[in-house]
Amino acid sequence: MAECTEPGLLAKLDQIPCLAVHPRQVEELSGGLTNRNLLVSTATGRYVARCAQSDTDLLGIDRDHEHLNSRAAADAGVGAPVIDYRPDLGVLVIAYIDGVTYDNGDFQRQGVLDRVAEAMRTLHVGPRFAGDFDMFVRQRSYLGIVREHGMHLPSSYLDYDERFQQIRQALTANPAATVPCNNDLLAGNVVDDGTKIWLIDYEYSGNNDPCFEIGNTAAECALSDGQLAELVTAYYAQDRADKVARTRLQRIVSRYGWALWGYIQAATSPLDFDFTAWGDERFDGAAAELGGSGFAGLLEQMYADDARSAR
Repeated sequence: MAECTEPGLLAKLDQIPCLAVHPRQVEELSGGLTNRNLLVSTATGRYVARCAQSDTDLLGIDRDHEHLNSRAAADAGVGAPVIDYRPDLGVLVIAYIDGVTYDNGDFQRQGVLDRVAEAMRTLHVGPRFAGDFDMFVRQRSYLGIVREHGMHLPSSYLDYDERFQQIRQALTANPAATVPCNNDLLAGNVVDDGTKIWLIDYEYSGNNDPCFEIGNTAAECALSDGQLAELVTAYYAQDRADKVARTRLQRIVSRYGWALWGYIQAATSPLDFDFTAWGDERFDGAAAELGGSGFAGLLEQMYADDARSAR
């Protein structure tokens, strides 16, 4: 970690009592794509200051909801405690979790999927979140922004819209009860303190279908179809073929929608990061499944499983 010496950021910290304690050490944490995340160490404790910097309006981030839902996740026992929130400064302060931040390789280790599933369940049975999250609504909003501003969009993106809408019809034909979801569980938002798994970063949190949470995690953490099924089984504590089909469809939804997030970031973010390639990777993954020979069978399986579940 590198020391943060940026005067503007340090001046913000001086306006927050728990961070204004001197002497202090302020270090940059890696991994943030819409925030500058600072580790602030003082005699009274260690804190993470999440300093907003991306265009939150274009990305659909509600910072007040992020704050409220971070508190709810902490109350559930799986989110870091919230210490302070200064919307005037664009800063959310949470306690630092002393643990190992995962990468995709960690999800290949034996037992990790079971532990992540347990953390998801803990979050999902916790207090309801402020606001709902619907990727179909968000995807339409993102698409409008991309087209209005002439941002990068693959020439074949809209070729898959009809099948994307078929997924929407299939999912809404038998809607799932929503639960409080993080909706952005990439590996970097999973922290292992050696005893328990913590889930961090609630920028995109909202009440949602738990199968989106699982499918999005499978997409972001590069899980195979077999590992996706294993994560579903661990989450529901039993074999659920119907939920596997639903989760695979939600994985497609995740990739197709978040790809547009990447294109918006490519046009607006000050970070030195290849957001276009990030978006293309997700679109390519969605297109491979939307255009694949197994797509119709996946829809049929879900409809059939839903019909059996309704009997």
